[in-house]
Amino acid sequence: MKILKFGGKSLANGKGIQSVIDIIEDKVKSGERITVVISARGKSTDELEQILEVAVKNKDYKEQLAAFKKYQISDFKAMDLTEEFETLDKLFAGVSLIGDYSKRIKDQVLSQGEVIAAKLVTQILKEKGIDANFTDTRELIVTDAQFGDAQPLDKLSKENVVSHFNKYNGATVNIVTGFIASNTKNETTTLGRNGSNYTASLLANYLDADELQSFTHVNGIYTADPELVTDARKIERLSFVEANELAYFGTNVLHAKTIIPLIEKNIPLRILNTFDHKSEGTLITSEASEKGIKSLSVLENVALINLEGRGLLGQVGVDARIFKALAFRGISVSIISQGSSERGIGFVVGADSAKEAKKALEEEFEADFYKRDVSAITIEGNVSVISIIGQDLSTFHKPYNALIKNQVIPLLFNNTITGKNVSLVVRKNQLHKALNVIHGEVFGIAKKINLAIFGHGLVGGTLIDQILKSAKDIQKRKKVDLNIFAVGNSRKVLLEKKGVDQHWKTAIEKQGNSYTIKDVIQFANENHLENLIAIDNTASEAFTKNYITLAKNGFDLVSSNKVANTLSFGFYKELRNILEENQKQYLYETNVGAGLPLIDTIKLLHLSGENITRIKGVFSGSLSYLFNNFSAQERLFSEVLREAIDLGFTEPDPREDLCGNDVGRKLLILARELDLNNEFIDVNIDNLIPENLRAGDAQQFLVRLKELDIVYEKIKKDQKKGHVLRYIGDLHGDLSKEKGILDVKLVSVPQESALGQVKGSDSIFEIYTESYGDQPIVIQGAGAGAAVTARGVFGDVLRLTEKG
Repeated sequence: MKILKFGGKSLANGKGIQSVIDIIEDKVKSGERITVVISARGKSTDELEQILEVAVKNKDYKEQLAAFKKYQISDFKAMDLTEEFETLDKLFAGVSLIGDYSKRIKDQVLSQGEVIAAKLVTQILKEKGIDANFTDTRELIVTDAQFGDAQPLDKLSKENVVSHFNKYNGATVNIVTGFIASNTKNETTTLGRNGSNYTASLLANYLDADELQSFTHVNGIYTADPELVTDARKIERLSFVEANELAYFGTNVLHAKTIIPLIEKNIPLRILNTFDHKSEGTLITSEASEKGIKSLSVLENVALINLEGRGLLGQVGVDARIFKALAFRGISVSIISQGSSERGIGFVVGADSAKEAKKALEEEFEADFYKRDVSAITIEGNVSVISIIGQDLSTFHKPYNALIKNQVIPLLFNNTITGKNVSLVVRKNQLHKALNVIHGEVFGIAKKINLAIFGHGLVGGTLIDQILKSAKDIQKRKKVDLNIFAVGNSRKVLLEKKGVDQHWKTAIEKQGNSYTIKDVIQFANENHLENLIAIDNTASEAFTKNYITLAKNGFDLVSSNKVANTLSFGFYKELRNILEENQKQYLYETNVGAGLPLIDTIKLLHLSGENITRIKGVFSGSLSYLFNNFSAQERLFSEVLREAIDLGFTEPDPREDLCGNDVGRKLLILARELDLNNEFIDVNIDNLIPENLRAGDAQQFLVRLKELDIVYEKIKKDQKKGHVLRYIGDLHGDLSKEKGILDVKLVSVPQESALGQVKGSDSIFEIYTESYGDQPIVIQGAGAGAAVTARGVFGDVLRLTEKG
């Protein structure tokens, strides 16, 4: 025989109850011997409890009760539930009149949900010609008198069940009420949370069933709740021991009581989906499954109690006093964590028991308060418990570090004696994010990285397209899921939780909204987005003011914008302090040298203790192209400049390149990487624009380009033979002091030198160190272009995913 159990969602009106009937009918037709255990339909139990709470306050409950009755028979007009409805009427009327109710009365009220559901299923099956028998477990399962969470008396219950099934067996399908029973006085009791599953497992045990099939609204047990973690995946097999751990720590489709009767008889349990007949669900047996983390379970409706007191140091028996006081009030503790020498103890209890627990402890430690040995007993509400089932403590640092990186700070954690399960208490408003962070870390599923990209011009737009094009390949190779949830410009932002697609340009114009940076942060928080990175591809000084706010709110930073690193030294240090405090990273490799690995190289050399004595080179790809071609060709300076403009190597107003400020900023960035305290005002810049051409708008300047020819033709002719012109940045002086010397200037260098051999729009950097002497480390390559810069930013993003 197989025991089938159907949950409330499976029995809801419409597709639910029809699917249940179809499953039972198919099994009967295929010749299977089955017994069916039924829960209350839909949310009936919750609704009855709500009506009870209204009635006890002497408020009008009749409208809610009428709605409850209507739902039960709305699709089944011929169903006669007069007896059950009259019972409810009498019970609610009595509660309303007295203004109080006992747990005994509550059990009588709640039991009607199961009775109604079982009678309805029995009636429908009979109408289909199936020999169905309504079976009221109040006549079979005998319990103690603990109303609300009664414990079965096995010997009596088994005798009743076996006797009943000897009478109703063979082709008869018993439709059994779950959750309910009766005590030795024939008073109605209930079996507590998940009681219908418990009923099913008891029957399986008493009847030596071949299998218990528990039908729910999901395809089995998952690595996490699929409603909270979209990447959760189904677990094919579990052992009873693992299932018991999952049940204890809150997995919704299991309960610890359900597992124990099955373990005693080694009866397999299969979790199946009422609405998906093709799924084979999750099979739970006595056989051990593969080692490793199985699932993330969640306990909600809990509270954290903290008992603090320096005077408890060295005192013996504090724990015993706590548990004794709570046990006297019938309060169960699920998780406990103790500070060194008993100066602080935190433990988790049910949310509805928190105030009573606090009162019990205040009474127990009243004298200790008076002596000031206990300083505080507090309740931390709005918390949840996440348990990582199968987590080895030796690798717990990985999910823990990931949580800290995402600014989720556990309030308490502990592990089991075996060291294979770890539980964390987190704030309820961080539960969703915490689950996703841990799940992505421990299951090796693609870790989701949520990107907010600001600025979508040449570099930003190219970057977005590069990410969208490469995303699937990166997910496959690196197990990293890059999700662009925000694209913003100076006016609008496009916000998409599941990420923008290739039509983002059209979408931002049609769907984008005006915004502040707080709107983006709020969107990320409301949607529980983890592993946040903000990417600045603007050239805006105003936008850099958002960096500190972003870092404080959990964003790592990547920037092709050089401004933030060249503002005042005070801002520079403040930003780094905020990053350190919030354990955030800031990468900006493209600030100097576009996609070349320059900043990383300098950081590594400096960190290793290498004394860098000088850095010089061609910092600007635009000016590299300009002077490389002007030096090598017999062409007018204005012609080569016009060509650079047309090729997109310069800014729309080329004076932004020619003034030298861009090279000056890059040089200052490198100086600060060496911990020099230079400001931008310290940079000596050779402005390439004659004074008479510096005023006016860009169009006026472009009309007068030929006026540059006479100036630069003379400079070119005045060079030594075999020399070429290069516009360089040069950081030198005693770099062990507080400040270095920063020069940006046009120089003439031998054509055969490293600087002289640069071609096209390449950049080149010479790094001189104490160890290498006169032989510099040379880094050379493409120094300009949107694609190169975007690829460099992309590289920074990927580096951050590895750091996480």
